[in-house]
This record gives sequence, structure tokens and C-alpha cells, in this order.
Amino acid sequence: MAGKILYVCQEIFPYLPESEEAVSCRSLVQAMQERGNEIRTFMPRYGCINERRNQLHEVIRLSGMNLIIDDNDHQLIIKVASIPAARVQIYFIDNDDYFARKAVLADENGWFADNDERAIFFARGVLETVKKLRWTPTVVHCHGWFSAIVPIYLKHMFVDDPVFRDVKIVLSLYDDAFPGQLDAGFRSKIEHEGVKDENLKILDAPSYQNLMRFVMDYADGIVFASQKIDDEVADYARRSGKPVLDCQELTTEGFDNYNEFYEKL
Repeated sequence: MAGKILYVCQEIFPYLPESEEAVSCRSLVQAMQERGNEIRTFMPRYGCINERRNQLHEVIRLSGMNLIIDDNDHQLIIKVASIPAARVQIYFIDNDDYFARKAVLADENGWFADNDERAIFFARGVLETVKKLRWTPTVVHCHGWFSAIVPIYLKHMFVDDPVFRDVKIVLSLYDDAFPGQLDAGFRSKIEHEGVKDENLKILDAPSYQNLMRFVMDYADGIVFASQKIDDEVADYARRSGKPVLDCQELTTEGFDNYNEFYEKL
């Protein structure tokens, strides 16, 4: 049975260099489309993505909304491009405050202090845009910690929205732990967005492990998308009692297993 799958990705090849995550997202999106699923795919428009070479263009009818993050207004800009070889369209979430810099999550001076707000803006931007598209996904599949705010918002701010009411959430775990912790105000920024959950206190120490543990509680299914996953996070996933798909090869059989996993949720 074909589904409608929303992919929320931290990185996708060829817009970012080949990495396990970027290649996995690129291959999975195409494979699921080829299996008759209807696909929408989103990633951040990091400043290091060459817009001319990759032929990104702004979607005026979807752009122009303002999102308020921590009491500040930020304009949401939506761009789109196609991967010609795959006949796959990618939507990009853009904003000058968060994504103009010519790097992904860090530069030569180190980790960006506002990566938490960038992830919040990305999550809000994706969900608001999907609403504007009036497209109702059956599965939302999040890849990489940068997309991890999406499940939180789906279960809180957007829980009564008819677009997302019956959606199943899948979380792919990668070898993408970040150093140290996110901004100390991360929990209050999420609460400010209308998230009420007693378990939020785990985010008083917003480490990678705590963030992923918190988000896994909102998932309907978990994918081990890498052979190397943080031990603490992998252990929590195994003990969660949720359906887990072990690491798959990017082959016909592997993609069939993904398709089956979605259908069983």
C-alpha cells in the first residue's frame, strides 16, 4: 500500500558532500518514490549550498511567513530544487539570520551557539510549509538530530491539526552526536512554543543523548541508520519497546524493508 511520506533531513547529497546521512537520505527518498509512495522532502538551505549550480529558486507562494523564535521575528523563505537523475524535488527552509553563513553546523571558530534556534526554526518552517501545501502525510521520517524538534511539535503544537492528526513518526538514528550541549535556554524556548511535558526537564541539560532520548518517546518507530550509534541512545531505543528497524544496506532488499516498516506502523 503506497503512503505519503514526509522526509525531514539534516543533509542530502548532492547539496552537501557525501556522508552516510546525506547519501542515505538521497537514496531512500528516490527508492520510496519509485515504490509508488508520494514524497515531500525538506532540508535546511545552509549557506554553503551553491544556489546557482544546484538551480534553487524561491517558491513565492510558500514564502514570506514570519516565525517567532524566542520573541524574535524571522522570515521564512522556501526554495526548491530537483535532483534530475532521481526526478525528486527537494524543498529548502531558508532564513538570512540562521542560514546565510557559509557552513553547516560549525565553522573554523567552532560550533554555532544558535544551532538550537536554527533547528527550532527548521522544524517550524517544515510543518508550516506542509500545512500550506495542504498535503497530508501518513508518515513523517526525521533524519539527523537537527530534525529532532519535528516530532516534539507534531505531538504538541500541531497535534490537533487535520494535516498531521493521524501521522506516524519515524526517527532515524545516525552517528551524528554533537559536542557538549545546546544553548542553556533550549528547554524554555521549546516551552515558549507551547510544549507542555513533564519530561522536558531532561532538556535542562540539552546534550545529544538527552535530546534523542526525549524525542524517541514521541516516535512510533526507530531506525538504526548507521552501524555506529551512540551506545546510550541505541540502548534507550532498544529498551523503548518501539518497533526498531536495524541498519539496512542501500539495496533493493533494504529499501523494501523500509517500505514494509512504514506499512506496519
